[in-house]
Amino acid sequence: MWEEFDSNAQSPRPDTPEPSSVQGRRNAGVQLLDDDGCVSDELEACLKHIFAKYCEPPAVVPSHRDEKRTALREPPPNAYLSTEGLDAWARDTNGAPFSQETKDELVEFLDVTDDGGLTFKGFLQIYQLQTENDEEETWRDLSCHGFDRSLKLVYTRREDVEVEAENSPSVSS
Repeated sequence: MWEEFDSNAQSPRPDTPEPSSVQGRRNAGVQLLDDDGCVSDELEACLKHIFAKYCEPPAVVPSHRDEKRTALREPPPNAYLSTEGLDAWARDTNGAPFSQETKDELVEFLDVTDDGGLTFKGFLQIYQLQTENDEEETWRDLSCHGFDRSLKLVYTRREDVEVEAENSPSVSS
């Protein structure tokens, strides 16, 4: 049977791209990168929300309980991730803070403040490069921060606990 196979024969569907070559293939029509390879507006909105959870100065959190569940946060102007914010983001996203070597590379190659804080522009650079190289890794990161495959913030039990804790009176011992 293999003798019949002509190695020079064309695919029966030569114009059909392999699934792995179509960005956003399982994502309800959502594209993480635009046609120019830049972060899409939809992804940027999600990344602003994630960045705002860890930045300095802190972002304003919606005050109404239901809005906390679904409203996307916006980082304040000139916000950045301090070393502590960067570690918290890395821990929440990847399970561990970055090594000092990785932090040094971020400062060397990405947009940072004069004091070495990662700016939102630098944060976008991380995700633009990551998404170009491994889109699924970006989807995993988004999922860690509560976004579904349509880039909607999904209400989770963890967020419910956080909202309840913020709204309950503190009990002192």
